[in-house]
Amino acid sequence: MEAELTALAAAGATTFVQQMAADSWAQARDRIVSFFSRRGGEEGLVEGELEASRGELTLAMEAGDEQTASDVEAEWRTRLRRTLVANPGAAAELHQVLAELAPSSGDRQVMTVHNSISGGVQHGTVVQAGTVGSLNFGTPPDQG
Repeated sequence: MEAELTALAAAGATTFVQQMAADSWAQARDRIVSFFSRRGGEEGLVEGELEASRGELTLAMEAGDEQTASDVEAEWRTRLRRTLVANPGAAAELHQVLAELAPSSGDRQVMTVHNSISGGVQHGTVVQAGTVGSLNFGTPPDQG
């Protein structure tokens, strides 16, 4: 049972950190705060801790600081694991929270992408992606 709770805590922490970097953060934050507040966490305190983590994560991502980003995730993984060990019944709710925060399968598109750049030094913009809807480099076209 311990291994299952540890795996669930890791999945939860990964999802929380992904949500911190997403536009839908406010919604996700409210759901996460609700999860912890039902287990004795003070709502305002949990929200403040989440926002502090998000601030750390944002700065880390901007600076390319993978260690700090990893530390933020580890912090929430530990907190989730402790919460689940103290209250194994919370696992069902955490599964539900993760399902709510995960993109629906209809929104996901699975594809294999192979990008290669050859021919020496590239002096222009290089975009590597599976699908690109629209790109504009430089001055936008005249809308007038």
